[in-house]
Amino acid sequence: MEITAAMVKELREKTGAGMMDCKKALTETGGDMEKAASYLREQGILKAAKKADRAVNEGIVYAYIHPGDKLGVLVEVNCETDFVARNDDFRNFVKDVAMQIAAANPLVIDRETLDPEKIEEEKRIYRTQAINDGKPEKIIDKIVDGKLEKYYQEVCLLDQPFIKDPDRTIKDLLTEKIAIIGENISIKRFARFRLGE
Repeated sequence: MEITAAMVKELREKTGAGMMDCKKALTETGGDMEKAASYLREQGILKAAKKADRAVNEGIVYAYIHPGDKLGVLVEVNCETDFVARNDDFRNFVKDVAMQIAAANPLVIDRETLDPEKIEEEKRIYRTQAINDGKPEKIIDKIVDGKLEKYYQEVCLLDQPFIKDPDRTIKDLLTEKIAIIGENISIKRFARFRLGE
């Protein structure tokens, strides 16, 4: 069964879970809305989504220096309480995020912080490439959307495949940590430094 954008939107409105989580849930359950909602609940995604609006005023700034001392990352990750900020599970998550930034070199944390003009420029380039390749007009939009998704996976930290487990994204990892720890967690900002850049 084809999972449509309308189905994803309906499940998202019903559950409050993220778009990609909703799409995955619908794919796993063959498009069954009720089973998809249950799937999200089982995965702890709904629990995490409910915590997303809670204030995150604690946390840590973590510094990661890659072996060889030529690459470093500073990342700020926030949580709700200082108790969690001192928790080993939280700190290990922050370290994984810093290592991800060092290895994958994202430009931004999420899609929403990307410059809209840059997104439009990318779409224009992909459309021109498809036309130049002689692709039929009716599939050009799908090609552009597919290439744009790949672009997001390259430049948006939350969309990137996790370096230790490429079957999961950083957003999946964040959602799991929120469900396990029981507090809202937010990756606030980061800076990546490479010697000579």
